[in-house]
Amino acid sequence: TPSVAASGSQSLPVAGAAHPTSPTQALGKWQSSCSSREAVLIIPCASLSQCRRFDYRPKTDPYCQARYTFCPTGSAVPVMKEEDVIEVYRLQAPVWEFKYGDLLGHLKIMHDAVGFRSALTGKNYTMEWYELFQLGNCTFPHLRPGMDAPFWCNQGAACFYEGIDDAHWKENGTLVLVTTISGAMFNEMAKWVKYDNETGIYYETWTVQASPDKKSTVWFDSYECSKFILRTYQKLADLGAVFNKVQTNYTSIILFSGEPIYLGNETSIFGPQGNKTLAAAIRDFYYPFKPHKTVREFFVDLLKIIDRVILNHEFYLFYNLEYWFLPMKFPYLKIIYEEVPLPVGSKTSVGV
Repeated sequence: TPSVAASGSQSLPVAGAAHPTSPTQALGKWQSSCSSREAVLIIPCASLSQCRRFDYRPKTDPYCQARYTFCPTGSAVPVMKEEDVIEVYRLQAPVWEFKYGDLLGHLKIMHDAVGFRSALTGKNYTMEWYELFQLGNCTFPHLRPGMDAPFWCNQGAACFYEGIDDAHWKENGTLVLVTTISGAMFNEMAKWVKYDNETGIYYETWTVQASPDKKSTVWFDSYECSKFILRTYQKLADLGAVFNKVQTNYTSIILFSGEPIYLGNETSIFGPQGNKTLAAAIRDFYYPFKPHKTVREFFVDLLKIIDRVILNHEFYLFYNLEYWFLPMKFPYLKIIYEEVPLPVGSKTSVGV
């Protein structure tokens, strides 16, 4: 089982003892679903845009396999001396830069991390949060023979390791000092990372908005590498870190939808008493997103995806262990690379 480091000399497991409990049902109103022609619950989404926190991590299923090993050089987060001075670096590079170079950088599809340098020891460290089983598995499920419900391999976790690969971050991306903190602040941050990693466990690729307008309703927020870095920066600010005036941009992949329609969870849709018509519709929607063996197969399925998402305005979203129907609308999907300013602490900042 892969693991990442916690504060001190302990490791932070990415697998727990059992499957998390189902989310609590929210109150809402009933209306007819275009997919199932049966009543489904519409939940006002304004308060549901954030990913749910869990009490523990479920065990990863052996069926889920990573092409690239998760956190191969992961190590324990060291306990720093309180009087140490730690430099904090913003790290950003194109996704899959190690394989494709700057290809995805031209599309501004970027991966984010944070670096640390200890003044007392001279050692450098990198911390990031990403998928256990690669992006595709976190975005779309497997349709396994003999299983009614789509099968998800969508956990993400933090990874901490010694060293900063300067060439990786500098060549096509960013490596810039954003703040300086004390060893005591670093140790408090490490405790928070342990909590954050144990309770925020599922990777969510999509942000879902009502329109491209910056003030539009965000139905669902993504939960990926950049969100972890933003949470880390905010924690450091709350601990007293004062950030430099550096512009910080992040990638978001946005779906545009009318008000989402709540459909149910795995049991209510795919269980013995589930909605077979809705279950078939969800499986049929995800089928074209499977891995493709030939170019012809890819283009055939691409046409099916265009037909469903653009021509028929349909998308099924799996979020917080529940399924939602998204009535898609123009411009359907957009990749943006926009500034999110460095944070200001929620309490009086103190110098290092």
